[in-house]
Amino acid sequence: MTTVYGIIMIFIIIACILLVLVVLSQNPKGGGLSSTFGGSGTQMFGVQKTNDFMDKATWSLGGIIVVLSIFAAVLIAKPSVYNSKDQQVPQSSHSQQPVNPANNGK
Repeated sequence: MTTVYGIIMIFIIIACILLVLVVLSQNPKGGGLSSTFGGSGTQMFGVQKTNDFMDKATWSLGGIIVVLSIFAAVLIAKPSVYNSKDQQVPQSSHSQQPVNPANNGK
């Protein structure tokens, strides 16, 4: 189980790094990567498709991170199954005798 959990964690880390790179390559004013590589002269050669790709990549990576995180949480929280001979009933420290208030030590 720990190897599967470790592999999922590695995928989450890779997706986080890719998400950071995709978000940092976008321009907050809407220009993004497309305006860095040529500005308005390249708009006829598919700049809008670059912005669409960056937008889809951001949402996809975010979704992948959420799904993998939920899967990892479910995987790590799975209860262990014990055999009936391995289970132990906790014993209380108090005696199980009923207290009779009418008989106060008499």
